[in-house]
Amino acid sequence: MVNTAFAKTFRASVKPVELVSALRKEADSKAAAVDHNRTVIPNLYDIRLSVADYKAVVDWGEDALRQEFEDSLKDHANFQRYALVGALSVRFLKDDTLSTGRFAISSRSSRGAAVAASPSTQNSRHPLIDIDGQRYHLTGEVTIVGRGSEADIVVNDSGVSRQHVKFEVTDFGTILIDLGSTNGTFVEDQRIKEATLLDGNAITIGRTTIMYWDGLLSGGDA
Repeated sequence: MVNTAFAKTFRASVKPVELVSALRKEADSKAAAVDHNRTVIPNLYDIRLSVADYKAVVDWGEDALRQEFEDSLKDHANFQRYALVGALSVRFLKDDTLSTGRFAISSRSSRGAAVAASPSTQNSRHPLIDIDGQRYHLTGEVTIVGRGSEADIVVNDSGVSRQHVKFEVTDFGTILIDLGSTNGTFVEDQRIKEATLLDGNAITIGRTTIMYWDGLLSGGDA
């Protein structure tokens, strides 16, 4: 399906379906069993392309294609019950040494502030948030949510500021801090500047609702 969608753009060069297959093989080859219940794969992937193939990616829409590839890798990770130590990301890089139709893929792991929840991470004891059906474990001490690309978790909502709120995970609970947003931050319909979150709290930023759970023992499986 992916190959058909991009066939006209990638006529005489590498096909997206080839890249998706290569990404999955890269993940499989780097899969490392941490224990009997947890196998970790890299979360950062670089695809080096020839000048012509890189131009084809840009012409079609680099951001859209990147999202397609990341979604495909997430599906593969969920199916194989792989775990990630940070947010999954795919980059396209131009390599003048490669000829048209040739590509190279490299990967690495880098711990991020938040990790997308999946069946392989359902037993995590990290706090959990749900944003429009997408769940994330707060694995870092600080996680920023906003509309801008610099945020750890990006929310597609024009009512949300570029860096809207900050989650601080401490030994005494998770603290939510409004970062001077334009439209404010609300916890259980009460506008706040800073609040210590309780299990099951509903947070509103712009038109987006974020559900918060303390972790495994309280709401992680809800």
